[in-house]
Amino acid sequence: MRRITISLASVFLLAGFAAAAQQLLPGSFRGWTGTVQPGLSPAAVIGPDRQAGATANQLSAALPEYGFVAGESGTYKKDAESLQVNVYQMKDPSGAYGLLTYLRAPDMKRASVAKHSFVSSGEALILTGNLLIDVRGNQLPSSEADLKALAREVGAHAEEGALPSLWEQLPAKQLVPGSDRYLLGPQTLNQFFPVAVGNSVGFNTGAEAEVARYRAGKGEATLLLVDLPTPQIATHTLGQLADEYDVNGSKPGAGLPIYAKRLLTTIVMVAGAPSDADAIALLNQVQSAEVLTWNQPVLKGKQADIGTIVVGTIVGTGAICAFSIVAGLAFGGIRLAVKRAMPGKIFDRETHLQVLQLGLSSKPISAEDFYDRSGPRIKMGEVEKNLPDRVALRLFR
Repeated sequence: MRRITISLASVFLLAGFAAAAQQLLPGSFRGWTGTVQPGLSPAAVIGPDRQAGATANQLSAALPEYGFVAGESGTYKKDAESLQVNVYQMKDPSGAYGLLTYLRAPDMKRASVAKHSFVSSGEALILTGNLLIDVRGNQLPSSEADLKALAREVGAHAEEGALPSLWEQLPAKQLVPGSDRYLLGPQTLNQFFPVAVGNSVGFNTGAEAEVARYRAGKGEATLLLVDLPTPQIATHTLGQLADEYDVNGSKPGAGLPIYAKRLLTTIVMVAGAPSDADAIALLNQVQSAEVLTWNQPVLKGKQADIGTIVVGTIVGTGAICAFSIVAGLAFGGIRLAVKRAMPGKIFDRETHLQVLQLGLSSKPISAEDFYDRSGPRIKMGEVEKNLPDRVALRLFR
């Protein structure tokens, strides 16, 4: 029984640690204190104020396409004021950026809270890595210091990464402010493009899309950019669109006409324009941001003449020889100095010196014979006479 109790206690303790590790919102920040609910489902993190009408249903369908992982909700109070904070944890920063563009209202202005942050009088959206913070309250533009503190606390748990750059291809002329959306799924695309082409633009092959509205003539037109992995996939996808929809007059009467073209890996489409001329004019504003070239880089440096090469060779060879002489003298000098200061201690130690002997004499060779200069010098003739076999010359004592 005691083991069971200890096991259950360990399980609950580990579960508590796991829940604490998953919490993204702080318990308090800059004088605001509140309660946090971690690990919420999409429907729970959306909140009751977004459950009205089709908005909640559309958001529930969009969250999985953007890579929703988990959500948190917190209620904070400071004196008589209160804040409702929701955090959307996405699979990667691209999904969090897309959700930011999806939730951004037309009246929201850019804020200095973060690089990608927007604020209105009652709502603020702050992007930090793969986390999107949605703050609801009163007079939020005047509370940027509090929002920055909250962003720092939540940003400590974020995973950073590259953000999409497809929006850079959108023309700036006649763009309706706040109408651009980054899209990663068919259901989300169908919410913003007049023709339901979401299932035909290649999201299953890794496509990403950017949609925006433009003032055209007496009305508005919708521009869609779909970037695909390769030019071949883009060409095939455009052909499929022409078979299913009225693309560039391919199927007259098959619904709202679409004007499209391909720029390398990107398909550009315009729909809902007041006239054909307005659609074509908007379509032609989009130019490819990439350039393909077959030219290889050419060295621009000046080639040296034969005289410079010969002189350089001589100088280089001389430098190498001088270095070899200096290095040899240094090595020999150090060796001689060490042998004189500590004879037989480092170099030519008798117990470690091995000499090959031919056995021409009965006298064994000793290492001391190489360096011992003590005693009287013996003449070579006398040494030869003392050799028993008179076959080899001995240079040793």
